[in-house]
Amino acid sequence: MHGENAEEVAEVCDRALVNGRLAPGLGWTDTEWGIELLLMLANAYAFTDRLDRAESLYNEALRAYETAGWSGGHLALAHAYVGLGHRRRGRLREAEASLRESLRLAERVGRGLPLYWTATCNLVDTLLARGRVEEAWEVAERHGFAPPYPSTIVLPDPRSVRGRLLLAVGRTKDGINELEAAEKAAAARGHLNPVLVPWAADLARALSTEDPARAARLAVDVRRQAERFGTDTAIGEALRCAAALETGQRAVRLAAQAVACLEASPCQYEHAAARIEYGIAARSVPDLDRGLALAVSCGADGLAARARAELKTDAGSR
Repeated sequence: MHGENAEEVAEVCDRALVNGRLAPGLGWTDTEWGIELLLMLANAYAFTDRLDRAESLYNEALRAYETAGWSGGHLALAHAYVGLGHRRRGRLREAEASLRESLRLAERVGRGLPLYWTATCNLVDTLLARGRVEEAWEVAERHGFAPPYPSTIVLPDPRSVRGRLLLAVGRTKDGINELEAAEKAAAARGHLNPVLVPWAADLARALSTEDPARAARLAVDVRRQAERFGTDTAIGEALRCAAALETGQRAVRLAAQAVACLEASPCQYEHAAARIEYGIAARSVPDLDRGLALAVSCGADGLAARARAELKTDAGSR
C-alpha cells in the first residue's frame, strides 16, 4: 500500500512460501490462522506483477472451499479474488462472471462487510474496463457503492474507483470531488501505491483542461511513485497518463514508452489501451489493429469500439 519497491515486496512474500507453496499448517481452511495472512500474500503478488503466483493462490483457495463445502463468506471472497486475478490479467469476461458470483454469495452473508465491498468495487472497476458504463452505475446504485466507505482496506481503493465511475457517467465535478477525497484519505494513511490507489492519474486527466498546471504536477507525482514502486504496470500506466496530457511528438514518444512497459506487463487490458492510444497519437494503423485485437481478446468492448472508430476515420481520410 505504501508503494515501496515491488522487488523487495515480492522477496518478502517468497520467504513466506516453501518451494513456492504455502507452508504446512497454512491452509485456506485452517481455523487457527484464518485467511488474512494468505490473502495479503496473494494480493501482494497480484499487484507486484507476479500474477502467476497470485492466481495459483486464489484458485487454490476456491478449490479448498468448494471441496470443503463452505458456501459463505470465505467462498464469496475466493470468487472475488479469482475475479480480481482475471481483471489484473485482462480477462474481463471471466472477471465479471467471478465477481457476479461473489456478489451473489456476499448478498446472503450481509451487506456492508469487507467482502461485499471487495466484490462490488471490483465488479464496478471491471465493468468500466469493459466499457459498460451504465451497467457499472446500476451495480453501484443497487449495491450501495458510495460513501461512507469501510475503514478496512479494499483493493483497489473504492474512492478512486467511484471517482472514475462518476467521471465516466459525465458527473465531472462530482468525480473530481471524489478523487480529491481519495487523495486526502490516501495521504492520511500513507497509501502511495499508484496501482492500488489510482486516484491521481484519473484526476490529472479530469483537470487537464481547466487546470493544466495542477494536472501536470499530478502526472509527475504519479510517475515518481510508479518508478519508486518499479513494476512495468505502474510505470506504463504513469506514462499513459503523461502522454494524455501532451500533444504532438512528445505525446507520441510518451505513448510509445507506455506501450513498451505495458507489453512487458501481465496486465493485457492496460496494454491494449496503451497500444490504441499510441496508434491514435502516431496515426499507426498496425498499432490500432493490434490494439483492437488485444481489446477484443480482453472483452474490452469500449476500447474495441474506439479502435474501430479510429480505423474507420483513418480509412475515410485516405
